[in-house]
This record gives sequence, C-alpha cells and structure tokens, in this order.
Amino acid sequence: MAFFRITLMRSGIGLPAKTQGVLKALGLRKRMTTVYHPVTPSVAGQIMRIKELVDVKEVSQSFTREQIKASRKPDPGYVIEKSSARIMKEKGVF
Repeated sequence: MAFFRITLMRSGIGLPAKTQGVLKALGLRKRMTTVYHPVTPSVAGQIMRIKELVDVKEVSQSFTREQIKASRKPDPGYVIEKSSARIMKEKGVF
C-alpha cells in the first residue's frame, strides 16, 4: 500500500480558516512535522489545497514516530572498540 509522506514546510498563520482547517485535518500543527496518509483521492484533494505549504512524497510504507526520530539521529562520529590489552590476550600474545 502506498502512502503520502507530508511535511509542513511553511506555517499556516494568517491564511484563511479553510486552509488552516485542512492543515488541522491532516494533523499538521508545527513546521517540519511529518505525517503519513494513505494515497486516496480525498487526501490528494486536501494536499492540492495546501500545496504551497507542504513537501509531499509518495512512499511504500509509513513510519512510526520512533522510526522517524531514529532516522534523524546523527551518527555519533566515533566507535568504541575493545581495549588493546583485551585484544592481545584473546590473540594469545601475552
């Protein structure tokens, strides 16, 4: 099943009440929030109503909030390895 990945890029402040209602109906409250909705004509119509405010991509699966957060987490930039003494003992050098 295909899904729309919708990310709110611009705020709806100062826009007509209908436009703000569409944002609320889609579950977009803050900038840079991402929601997933199944590909249906009604959702496509809502997206067309606010197309200037959002970034939309079609994806094959939806993600949970935890999965989205994990994908955004940067690489720590380092790797913790075993101590050299332990490695030497395992190899039988000592």
